[in-house]
Amino acid sequence: MTEAEIHRWLSWGVIGVGVLTFGLLFFVAAPYGRHGRPGWGPTMPTRWAWIVMESPAVLLFGWIYAQGQHRMAPAPLILLILWQVHYVNRTFIYPFRIQSGDKRTPVLVAALAFVFQLINSYVNARHISHLGHYDAAWLEDPRLWIGVGLFLTGRRINTWADAVLIELRKTKKAAPDAPPLERYTIPKGGLYDWISCPNYFGECVEWVGWAVASWSLAGASFAIFTFANLAPRAVAHHRWYRETFPDYPAERKALIPGLW
Repeated sequence: MTEAEIHRWLSWGVIGVGVLTFGLLFFVAAPYGRHGRPGWGPTMPTRWAWIVMESPAVLLFGWIYAQGQHRMAPAPLILLILWQVHYVNRTFIYPFRIQSGDKRTPVLVAALAFVFQLINSYVNARHISHLGHYDAAWLEDPRLWIGVGLFLTGRRINTWADAVLIELRKTKKAAPDAPPLERYTIPKGGLYDWISCPNYFGECVEWVGWAVASWSLAGASFAIFTFANLAPRAVAHHRWYRETFPDYPAERKALIPGLW
């Protein structure tokens, strides 16, 4: 097969994995964060798990992009900046901002995420820098700028929501084995008055924006996978909040304001 054919199959593979992930995570919550539990094998510090599993999205993506024939074209450079703005923060800044303390993440979870990012980084970097077609006219195409607008809007929501959670965790100094009511607080304000997980909502909007801006199967595959991975986790978070806090606002939805 040609590289373009392999690339297409890998993109469809990401979608297929997303569909399977969506179904599986509704029955089994991924065992990290507040849903962490024993029985998933060896663990590693959560901070380093984040760095390991997200690092291909910065390092491999950048290397593959640099091999592309269109790497210096304006539209691909815009897409490169969007991607790296998100993942440099997610890989090298966010892990040192969170109050991870002694929290640990199963090595299995980090390894699976690492493998996924190897494939996802190749698929998206190779498309925008080599296999895709982004001539000078693409700078005048509304799809690029609509996508950029969606991406930046989603990113703003995502970083704001993360900051709210980080600040709330700073106020809680309970031991790691303390009851949830002593370790967590109900977030309030902004989109938190509408949904339990605006951080996940923002990230979904980001990658929908990426899919529109890149207008590619590769971009669409990642947007679909992002929703498939985060939607069940948002539902699990929402359920956890309602079970943990008797006074949790009944009108809040899990992920999509007013709908779900």
